[in-house]
Amino acid sequence: MSFQKFLRIFRLNLFIFLVTLIELGRSSVQIPRLRGVSFARAPLYDAEKDFTCFDGSKTIPFKQVNDDYCDCSDGSDEPGTSACPMGSFYCTNAGHKPQILPSHRVNDGVCDCCDGTDEYANENDKCINNCLEVGKAAREEAARLIEMYKVGKQLRAQLSQEGQQMRNQKEQKLNELIKNKEEAERIKAEKEDIKNKAVEAENKALEYYRELEEQYKRKKAEQEIEKLREEAVENFKKLDINQDGLLDYIEIQSRQAFDRDRNGEVSEEEAKLFLGNQDSVDLNTFVETTWKLLKPFVIQEATRLYNKPPQDGNQEENEPEVQQDLEQEQAQQPPEDEEEDDEEEEEDENEGREQQEEEQEHIPYDEETQKLVDLANEARNEYSQSENSLRDINDQIRQIEESLKKDFGSDEEFASLEGQCFEFTDHEYVYRFCPFDKTVQIPKSSSMETSLGRWSKWDGPANNIYGSMMYDQGQNCWNGPNRSTKVKINCGSENKLLSVSEPNRCEYAFEFETPAACKGFGDQQGEKEVHDEL
Repeated sequence: MSFQKFLRIFRLNLFIFLVTLIELGRSSVQIPRLRGVSFARAPLYDAEKDFTCFDGSKTIPFKQVNDDYCDCSDGSDEPGTSACPMGSFYCTNAGHKPQILPSHRVNDGVCDCCDGTDEYANENDKCINNCLEVGKAAREEAARLIEMYKVGKQLRAQLSQEGQQMRNQKEQKLNELIKNKEEAERIKAEKEDIKNKAVEAENKALEYYRELEEQYKRKKAEQEIEKLREEAVENFKKLDINQDGLLDYIEIQSRQAFDRDRNGEVSEEEAKLFLGNQDSVDLNTFVETTWKLLKPFVIQEATRLYNKPPQDGNQEENEPEVQQDLEQEQAQQPPEDEEEDDEEEEEDENEGREQQEEEQEHIPYDEETQKLVDLANEARNEYSQSENSLRDINDQIRQIEESLKKDFGSDEEFASLEGQCFEFTDHEYVYRFCPFDKTVQIPKSSSMETSLGRWSKWDGPANNIYGSMMYDQGQNCWNGPNRSTKVKINCGSENKLLSVSEPNRCEYAFEFETPAACKGFGDQQGEKEVHDEL
């Protein structure tokens, strides 16, 4: 039950209780009020006049009111009997809250009203007036809520003041950042101009050295090609067993290293694959194509033989042993993740070697050129710093502008909740509520978050728009909608997430209390509701 409802009931009970005391204490004047009629409607039942049905359908003599016969179609002529199916009976219940009963429960043998007025015709089932007793708990709860509300109101005033100060600070910060942005843009433009001029001077100075370096690289590449050719020629001579100037598939078959499928022999088909499906190749063809295919196997064979030298000097007899050792080494290789780490380390080492080689290939600049290079590098760094500074300012401006657009309440009372998070734990999950940001669900068994929604809007009724928050566009449910959360906001003396439920599939309901929701005590809306009932 909401605080406003308790407040309304408390005030109404107090009013009725005082009126009852006045009725009991006054001996000369009595307020004319029929059984089953509320105080608000008592003037409509004037014994000195004919009675007109509330729906205007009929006018009857007043003596026909409460005569246990239904004359009006709306049941308004029988407020104190059960004659009209559509009628209602008003229990005053002085000392507790008033109550309205359907007319069929009047004189049915069950004491519905705590003051017993609904069973006036049943003398055998005399009802006891225990309204003061049953209303005690409600009055105590209402008194507790009133006291809590007073404390909450004071805290809300502080929160409102803090929120307004936060807004003022954000606006001041925004204005300051806008000025800083103009200065940062000016500095960036200057640094960019300096950088462009420095890079242009650097490029002109380096044209000569770049040409020298290109010549050096071309020469080195030619040397590498020549070195590879010499290597190929040397290996061609070794593989050409009969020294006829041709390498045929039979000579390939004689080398166990070229056993591609590891079945213990080099088949004719395997051998011809190295030769481009030909029976033999000459030296030029071997240098251009064949050696590239054979080289990995030759290197692998040389590595095995180097690590496992034959004991008796007979290579062919020890080949199975070498193959067995290779298989054992493969079986003892580390898991894939360790291999990946080794590969990454190897890549880093290769990059380091390449960088070192490039530095070694770099032709030293003369003093004047080096000075231009250093100036260009410095200009690049300063321009990059100016870019980062401007980007940081733009990010801050965007964040503050987004925050200023948010509705933190009529008096900025909810502003301090931004940036905070509150949790509620049940037997399986931890739920996190971050006002104006998100709602999430976290299993106790892991740290994986499931989004239950992002901040969308205030979603309370027209008379209390700040009574509910909506968070939508959460993580998609399997074969269902995106998750969403509705957060009910209640008055409380502290910020606390009280409960979490899932009333519908993928739709969550949070209940949160905060002093920011404690509006002014006795506000106009609350007063209006009380007066309407009276």
